[in-house]
Amino acid sequence: MPEPFLQPLLGGALIGLAGILLLYADGKIAGVSGMLGGLLRTQTRLNGWRYAFLAGLLAGGFILSKTGRLAFQALPGRSVGALLAAGLLVGFGTQLASGCTSGHGVCGLGRLSGRSLAATLTFIAAGAAAVYLIEHVLGGSL
Repeated sequence: MPEPFLQPLLGGALIGLAGILLLYADGKIAGVSGMLGGLLRTQTRLNGWRYAFLAGLLAGGFILSKTGRLAFQALPGRSVGALLAAGLLVGFGTQLASGCTSGHGVCGLGRLSGRSLAATLTFIAAGAAAVYLIEHVLGGSL
């Protein structure tokens, strides 16, 4: 396995490559929340690409979890309720921003979209504020 500082670089390059391939092969944006939402909203045969992309994400995560890496260990001191609330807030944020970090942060910024730049800066600021609030104001008690 490559040096630890190369792992994020390699992962980012693979995410970017997947986004480029999907855009050029089928004209689709690799936004995970949009893919999942599309599966929940539509009942068409045109969802094969969504199933394939999401299956690849799940398979990659499963394979990584079996390598003994620490990426899938639970955060100490976080309740199931806090994790569910965080997931719901992320879902609300993706609806509010009309996309997620993969759609805006990877694909949108790659296409030089001003809307995606604004959304990505908002994601980062909201995440930093949430971490500060939880860790420093609430004492990490969620």
